[in-house]
Amino acid sequence: MVNATRAELTKIRTLPGALIVTGAILALHVLVQLQTTGLFADAVANITPDGIIEVFIGEPQPANEAILGLLAGGSLQMGLFLPVLAAVIAGQEFRSRQLGVTVLAMPRTVRLLTAKLLATALYVLVVAILIAGISTAFMYVAVKGWNPGLLVSGEALLVHIRFIAFAVLFCLTGSAITTVARHTLTGIIVTVALIAVTMTQVLAGSAPDLDALFPLSAARNLILDPGLNELTAGREHGLLVLVGWAVATAVAAEITLGKRDVR
Repeated sequence: MVNATRAELTKIRTLPGALIVTGAILALHVLVQLQTTGLFADAVANITPDGIIEVFIGEPQPANEAILGLLAGGSLQMGLFLPVLAAVIAGQEFRSRQLGVTVLAMPRTVRLLTAKLLATALYVLVVAILIAGISTAFMYVAVKGWNPGLLVSGEALLVHIRFIAFAVLFCLTGSAITTVARHTLTGIIVTVALIAVTMTQVLAGSAPDLDALFPLSAARNLILDPGLNELTAGREHGLLVLVGWAVATAVAAEITLGKRDVR
């Protein structure tokens, strides 16, 4: 399994599409952070003696919680683009029609799919760590004159761990969906549709329990502070939902590879 995973990881690292998408996501993250760092720095400079910050006019919040929330939100918004990366990675062999060769070399589809998903998880893990690092670096610029130690506290570490867990699990879901669909664009469309359900809040008001079962809503429940955000469930529920999506779609992908003729 180690050799198979290493081989799949090598494929990912040499795939131009994956490298381009990775570069685009990281560059976009830097650009967004450049646009917001000044706003955050101004807000930090005006923190009241009792520790209240007003990042947005008319919304005073406890400074520590608000800064950690901004740190989490900055990474989370980039996490929405990671399923595109997962779809590109998963769709590489369908586009080049090389999956048949891979299956001949590794006819046990469970082992093949596991190696592919592990390689995807490892690659996304690195990208997610880079995203979290960029978020931290820019936030340091904003808070260095106030409380830079907050960014290396246990609470900040938990923020990053939760984001990385979401990034890896949601990308595994996107990768598995693309494998089932056997088409990169279809995989992207399906994951975007799942995101759109939460972004449009079509279910948040009328059916919050149902909304909590969608990946992005689960991510918000896992990562964001319930004291500062309107959420639909707790952190444990969010994590379980993300794990459930990853497991269920992986099983579907394995059945697909096992039942369909590989073309």
